[in-house]
Amino acid sequence: MARYDSIGINYADLRIPDARIAAAIAQALGPARRVINVGAGTGSYEPADREVTAVEPSIEMIRKRRHPAAAVVQASADALPFANNAFDAAMAILTIHHWPDKQAGLREMRRVTKGRIVLLTFDPAQRPWLTEYLPELARLDEAQMPTMADYARWLGPVRIEPLWLPHDCTDGFLYAYWRRPEAYLDAHIRSGSSSFWALRGSDAGLARLADDLQSGAWDRRYGDLRTKQTYDAGYRLVIAEPEMAAD
Repeated sequence: MARYDSIGINYADLRIPDARIAAAIAQALGPARRVINVGAGTGSYEPADREVTAVEPSIEMIRKRRHPAAAVVQASADALPFANNAFDAAMAILTIHHWPDKQAGLREMRRVTKGRIVLLTFDPAQRPWLTEYLPELARLDEAQMPTMADYARWLGPVRIEPLWLPHDCTDGFLYAYWRRPEAYLDAHIRSGSSSFWALRGSDAGLARLADDLQSGAWDRRYGDLRTKQTYDAGYRLVIAEPEMAAD
């Protein structure tokens, strides 16, 4: 059973695509017309002005796809059922950490794509403030997220750009609530992030966060974040051109 068959219960409510992130992804895709979206989930960030083919292993996520949505194929990233160079560009958005064989999945993306590959992922070397309260998040990131160097090893030279998160980001992924710390105390909000489903024993850290918010300790340490419009939480756009692809 695909992982999101069980953990995607609140996904449609909490993971609303943010238009500013969508614009950054669309810009990174360039002029490509035929695009494959691997690990497509409910269809977040699929550009509506292009011919998109979605690939998603979870039937639960396929059922939750927004309408209108691109045609979807139930398949895994490491076995894409398409011919070589079938697409102008490829995208994979906050998904690669779920793939059982990340290198094989990226090589499959390169095989079926004659143009640019655009990935949105997280740099596990980064430490957003939430990891102070939940250090197990940092360990989880290190265990499941490829390093930035991995992408160059698997795809050849890549361009890596930070994705600055807006303070009112509508997409409730893990570190999206960087300026809204109270949100992490809400179990419903936490259910929108796969990382919280994977954690064990987070109660103590969340209780400490609650205490620090009540006492003002959080604001004394991180209160300047409440004045910022955007924040580099560690999310990265990884862009590989075809001429950069490894042999």
